[in-house]
Amino acid sequence: MTNIPETGRTPRVQIRLIVIQILVLSLLLTLGGRLWYLQIRNGEEYAEEASGNHVQQVVDPAVRGSILDARGVPIADNETRLVVSASRTDLMKMKDDGKAALAKLADVLGMTAKEVSDKVRLCDSKTPQPCWNGSPYQPIPITDEASPKQALQIRERAEDFPGITAEPTAVRRYPAPGKSNTAQVLGYLSPVTDEEITKAEHTDSPFLRSDQVGRSGLERTYDAQLRGKAGVTRYEVDNLGRVIGKAKDDPAEPGANVVTSIDARVQALSEYWLNDAMKKARQEFDKNTNENYKADAGAVVVMENKTGRIVSMASNPNYDPNAWVGGISGKDYSQLTGKKSNYPLLNRAIQGQAAPGSIFKVIPTTAAVNAGYDFNGRYPCPSSYSIGGQTFKNFESQGHGSITLGQALEVSCDTVFYKLSHDQWAKDGGNKPKKDAKDWFYRTAHQFGLGKETGIDLPNEVTGRVPDRQWKKDYWKANKDGWCKQGKKGGDYVEQIAYENCLEGMKMRAGDSVNYSIGQGDTLVTPIQMATIYSAIANGGTLYDPTVGKAIISADGKQVQELKPKSHGKLPMNEKTRADIDGALADVATKGTAAWRFGGWPQDKIPMHAKTGTAEVHGKQTTSWFATYTKDYSIVMTISQGGTGSGASGPAVRKIYDGIYGLDDSGKQDLKKALLPEPEKNLPKIETDGSIDSPKIKPFKPEAPKPPQEQQELAGAPANGRRD
Repeated sequence: MTNIPETGRTPRVQIRLIVIQILVLSLLLTLGGRLWYLQIRNGEEYAEEASGNHVQQVVDPAVRGSILDARGVPIADNETRLVVSASRTDLMKMKDDGKAALAKLADVLGMTAKEVSDKVRLCDSKTPQPCWNGSPYQPIPITDEASPKQALQIRERAEDFPGITAEPTAVRRYPAPGKSNTAQVLGYLSPVTDEEITKAEHTDSPFLRSDQVGRSGLERTYDAQLRGKAGVTRYEVDNLGRVIGKAKDDPAEPGANVVTSIDARVQALSEYWLNDAMKKARQEFDKNTNENYKADAGAVVVMENKTGRIVSMASNPNYDPNAWVGGISGKDYSQLTGKKSNYPLLNRAIQGQAAPGSIFKVIPTTAAVNAGYDFNGRYPCPSSYSIGGQTFKNFESQGHGSITLGQALEVSCDTVFYKLSHDQWAKDGGNKPKKDAKDWFYRTAHQFGLGKETGIDLPNEVTGRVPDRQWKKDYWKANKDGWCKQGKKGGDYVEQIAYENCLEGMKMRAGDSVNYSIGQGDTLVTPIQMATIYSAIANGGTLYDPTVGKAIISADGKQVQELKPKSHGKLPMNEKTRADIDGALADVATKGTAAWRFGGWPQDKIPMHAKTGTAEVHGKQTTSWFATYTKDYSIVMTISQGGTGSGASGPAVRKIYDGIYGLDDSGKQDLKKALLPEPEKNLPKIETDGSIDSPKIKPFKPEAPKPPQEQQELAGAPANGRRD
C-alpha cells in the first residue's frame, strides 16, 4: 500500500473548508438580514397584519338619501322590508352547490326552485334575466317581500338554510306622489360590480360589495352624494372565532338628500296630458297613410326661463322604476328593453331625436337677419318654390303674398325660408363652396347650441345633428362603399338614389339647404334643446344649462349645497332681433297657427308665445311639435307619428299651462287652483333628525271637458285655416 504524503492533499482540503465556511457565513448573514427585515424594518407592518387575522368586520350599509321635489315631497326614498338573501360563496361550498337549501327556501317563500336558483346565477352575455349582475361575493337578494312568518321560519331553522339570511333592510322606493311617475328622470339602481369596486378602491367614495349603484337618471348623476358611507364595526376574535372585544367602530353616514326643481304636481299633470294627447292622436285618421296615427312615443319639458331649471320632464312610453327594486324579473326586463314596448327606458326628452319642423324657424330667421336681411322687409310667400325640376311646396300649398319675416313665423310660411336659404347657398358657391363661405344658416344653428349637448345633469344626453358641409363629408365617407355597391344608374328609386349618393353624396346640394331651412331633411334635435332655445328667447337671450338638481342637503339638514344655474352662451342675436322674434311668436299664439289652441287665453295678464311644427319623416307619419313660453316657463311637447303640431300637441300644452296658472277653459284665473303661478324659490327644510315636513299631494284627476269644447277651440282658429 502506497502512502500518500499529507502535504499532497492539504491545499485541496483547505480550499474546501474555506468554501464551506463562506457558504455557511453567507447563509447566516442572509438569515440574519431577513430576520432584521421582518422584525425590525417591517416589524410593525407585519404585526398589524397578523393582528388583522384575528379581526372580523361587520358592515352596516348606509341609508341612501332621498330625492325630493322642489317643495320637499319625496319622489325617491326608502322603506324597511324583510329581505331574504343567499350567500353564493357559502352555497358553492356545499356538495350539491346549495340546491337542497335553495329548494327548501323556495317552499318557504312560495316560489319554484327554478325561480330561486335563477336569482343566484351569475349574469353573462348568454344568461337571460333574472340573474345576478353584481359581485358573486356579496349577499344576493332572493326577495324583498318576505312576510314576518317566512323570515321567522328561516331564522329559527338556520341549520336547514345554510348561507341564507332574512333581515330587515332599507329598500329603495319610488312612491310616485300624486301619480307622478318621473321614471326616466329618477333612473334606477342595480348591484355594484367587481370592476366598479376595483376602480373606486382609491377614491374618496369607495364601494362595498353590498352597495347598490345608480344606473340612470338622477340616481346615477348624484350617486356619490346619495349613497353615503357604510359603517364598519371591527371585532377582535380568538382562533375559534369567538368575539373577545371591539377593535374599532366607524358608524355609517347616511346619504345626502337631493332636492330637485321638479314639482310633482306639474309632473303628474304633464305625464297625464302627454299620454292623453297620444291616445287622442291614435283616434285621428292620417289621409297620407290611410290609417290612424300611431303616436308611438312622445315627450314634454317644462322649464323655468330665468334659471333653466326643469319643472317637469315626461317621456312616453314610461315604466315603473320599482320594477328594478330587489332584482328585476325576466318578464319585466324584456318589456323594458324590447322593441315591442318601444324602449321605455329611453328618456325621450333628452335622448329622442327628430326633425323639428317649423319650430326650427326661429333659427333661420335669426340667420337671415345676421346675413343682412331686414326683419320687416317684404318677402314673397308663394304656394311652392322650384329648384331645377324639383318643387318644394308650402304647407297645405297655401300662399300668403308678400310678407315680413315676422309674418312668415306667424303663418309658418315655408317658401320664404326656402328662397332665403337657396339664395345664401348660391352666394356661398353652391355645389362648389367658396373657401370663405359664410354658411349663415348652419353656423347660426351651432350658435343656438344645436349639434351638441345642452349640459343637463342627466346621463346619456344625445347631441342631435346639424347637417352642415362637414357632416355631409363625414357621412359620405362612412357610407360611400355601401352606396357605390348598391347604386345603379337608371335603376329603381333606391338604386338610383344610392348611385347619386355614391358620386355626389359629399356635396351640399340646393335641395339639402332648402329642406334644412324649415327643420327638415337630415336635421335632428331633442326636446330639451328646443326648450333651452325658447326659454332663452323668453329670458333675454341666455342659454342656460338645463338642471334638475337644485340642492344637496345633508341627512341632518345642516349642510346645504345649492346648485346654481349655469349658462353655456348667449343667443346670436341683438336685443332688437330678439324683441322682433318675441313679438312674432306672440302673434302666432293670438292670430297665427297656434291661435285656435289659445282661445280665451288672458294675453293681457299672461302673454303667451308659441310656434307650431309638423315635421315630415321619410317612411313614417309626421312628428308633432309645439314650442311655447310665458314670462315664467317654456313648454315644448313632441309626439312621434302624431300628426300636426297644434292638432296633436297643442291641446295638451294648453292644459298644462291651465294647471300651472289656475285657468279654466274661458281663461279665468283662480290662484287657489294654480299649481305654480311663479317658480319655487325656497328650499324645503330638513330637520336634524332627517324628517321633512313635506306637503300632501292629491292624485291628479282631470276635470271633465265642458261642452261644446270643440266649438270653443274652433272659434279661435286662424282665418286661413292653417293648423301646422
